[in-house]
Amino acid sequence: MRKLFVVSLMLLAIPVAQASMNAASGGASDAPQQLNVTVPFERQKEKIIADLGNGETYAEIKPEEQVEVRNALTRISDALQKAGGVDQLSAEDKAKVFNDQELVNTILTRAHEDSRLVCTREKKVGSHRITNTCKTVAERRRDREESQGALRRNMRVVCVPNVSCPGY
Repeated sequence: MRKLFVVSLMLLAIPVAQASMNAASGGASDAPQQLNVTVPFERQKEKIIADLGNGETYAEIKPEEQVEVRNALTRISDALQKAGGVDQLSAEDKAKVFNDQELVNTILTRAHEDSRLVCTREKKVGSHRITNTCKTVAERRRDREESQGALRRNMRVVCVPNVSCPGY
């Protein structure tokens, strides 16, 4: 019971902390869209779903994570409509809403970080000309993983039975 009480206090403290952070930063920020119970939930839900659907804002979210976000938003919406608002939620429902809110915030924050554009200045081999190369964090990670996989595949030594293998 004590844990539920602590969770419900945390749930109520989040909007206060977010409001104070927004006030301190002037309200505008480059942060990803996160759920904030000080703003009407349905408006936030529509904005997040629109951003998921436009293919740009959260382009790095996997399809199964998009389904998770939509399902969590639906569960939060149903709980809020059934109770009539955050204040009327039971302690158990507050914990469920809080967990769904954290799930949505985590996925959207990670997608925002993965969608961040990083530019580097590189000299092409055999040229003195410097070019700019811009890729998202996720594209850079995929390129790194693909090149590491290619290196591992090329380093593999295939030994044929009854034939000597150098180094073995």
